Amino acid sequence: MTPAQGDVSAQTQPQTQSQIPPQVSQGVQVASTIQSGTVLDVLLKQQSISQAQFDQVSLMHVNTGEPIDSIIEQKKIVDEVTLAKARSEFYTVPYIDVLAVGSSPEALSQIPEGLARRYRLIPFSIDQEARTLELAMVNPLDLGAIDFIEKKTGMRVTAHYSTLSDIEQAIAERYAQSLSAEVSAAIKDTSNSDEQVKLRTFDAKSLANVIREAPIAKIVETVVTFAMKARASDVHIEPLEEKTRVRYRIDGILQEKLILPKSVHEAVVSRIKILSDLKIDEKRIPQDGRFTFRMDKEEVDLRVSTLPTVHGEKIVMRLLKKTGGVPTLPELGLRGSALKNLEAAAHVPHGIVLVTGPTGSGKTTTLYSLLNKINTPKLNIVTLEDPVEYQMLGINQVQVNPQAGLTFASGLRAFLRQDPNIIMVGEIRDKETAELAIQASLTGHLVFSTLHTNSAAGALPRLLDMEAEPFLLASSMTVVMAQRVLRRVCSVCAEQYDPEQPVKDDIKSYLGELLDGWMQTNKKTEIKIFKGKGCETCGGTGYKGRVGIYEVLLVTEKIGKLILERKPASEIEKQAVLDGMILMKQDGYLKVLEGITTIEEVLRVAQT
Repeated sequence: MTPAQGDVSAQTQPQTQSQIPPQVSQGVQVASTIQSGTVLDVLLKQQSISQAQFDQVSLMHVNTGEPIDSIIEQKKIVDEVTLAKARSEFYTVPYIDVLAVGSSPEALSQIPEGLARRYRLIPFSIDQEARTLELAMVNPLDLGAIDFIEKKTGMRVTAHYSTLSDIEQAIAERYAQSLSAEVSAAIKDTSNSDEQVKLRTFDAKSLANVIREAPIAKIVETVVTFAMKARASDVHIEPLEEKTRVRYRIDGILQEKLILPKSVHEAVVSRIKILSDLKIDEKRIPQDGRFTFRMDKEEVDLRVSTLPTVHGEKIVMRLLKKTGGVPTLPELGLRGSALKNLEAAAHVPHGIVLVTGPTGSGKTTTLYSLLNKINTPKLNIVTLEDPVEYQMLGINQVQVNPQAGLTFASGLRAFLRQDPNIIMVGEIRDKETAELAIQASLTGHLVFSTLHTNSAAGALPRLLDMEAEPFLLASSMTVVMAQRVLRRVCSVCAEQYDPEQPVKDDIKSYLGELLDGWMQTNKKTEIKIFKGKGCETCGGTGYKGRVGIYEVLLVTEKIGKLILERKPASEIEKQAVLDGMILMKQDGYLKVLEGITTIEEVLRVAQT
């Protein structure tokens, strides 16, 4: 990389106090004195490089006269982030992961895209009252660039170190995406009058007039449209002390994408409340509602939840697609003996099929896929859910309403008088629901339900803790499945690499004979795994889409005997493995070997 004028790498090492003035700019916060030594010393102290690498770079610097930073970059001795953090520590200028923080449309509007690319920087935060602008820069010590930005914007600049690739990606995403541009324009419209800036002082009637106006409606529409385009499952609109941030849960991970001024927060919240048919003047208690939003031919249901916080009301919107259909079990990631056992259990006319896992692990989606597979006009299928997330053709879906007395237990009791073949109960939460589910299965009904446990084997002792009779449980349970959802490697930028030896050893020890069988089947001689480099398709994350990992425990005669003896989950799991069950983490490692996901994702969701 050719250093730009004023670039750190263009300055001969070591830097001295005379080379960098203590007051770089009124707005740039740089230490008044620069430490002696070099960035190389910082890298050695951080143990990012070895002594041999230190000596090698030092010798090249002496022999060629080339700046130390340039040598480190050219030889790729450390990655961009490590080098940027070392520079940050050496020059006492803060480092910022610019992709991890949301962008303020107001800040972006201060600097045109061409200027941002020219000086390799991006604004990410602004304080209108203090007249300060925060920038992420490749080189925060570029005095000419900072002076020019300060004169152009009329603001003091606070500069932060970041990497070139992160800044280029942020520029490409944030200037191109309509999210920031459209919201910025809408915010300008709301700022045209002094009254609108002070929305929080409005009475209910005045506020109602403001939130129906185009700018506020446009902000809400843009936020939801972006969520649909980004395949987000949830949108969080969170009031902080001085701003409002908008975060999107994309492929299971929350990402901060947008910063709004605090002045529009109440109007945005009230707009969403009106769409959801909620009380806009009730701010003391949580409220729940929903509305439908259409973009082109795609339609989503948005389930809205409000929560009073110390800085205002927080809104969470869950997006539930009405179009696109229910995924099949193989599309979810089920295959082999796990898929075979689950499908076999779904075609047995009675018994209990239980899906376990924490909140957000895709349990309900799996149950919908099962129901969709066996749904025919010959079967009477009824579901009891909290809430109904997807509406399915030909299935009688009921939403619980505790205030009206419709709970899982009372609803299940009523279902038994509705001549059902198959019953789905959203969750077994208490002793009464567990007893009714077992009784329903023993009287010739097939029951699907979910339970919050970490493993398949752990579900059986949990039901015994709910005072379920062991002999009834042993005869009613058919299959217990545990699952987690993790991110898929982006197919566009996926690349194969040779993992470190500890990773290989971990895979070998955990998979055991399964690894030998997989290597023979796929004609592999060594362990190679995949990761995503990050591209425009996946938004630079290296991941796109999600897949499940599973363990399916078939309740055999031997396991039934362990239930009768009230054995712990560890013994039940040991017997299930002997019977051929593949553990969830093993399923994850096999998907890592196949290039479906990464080792980091498996450890994130299934580390035991």
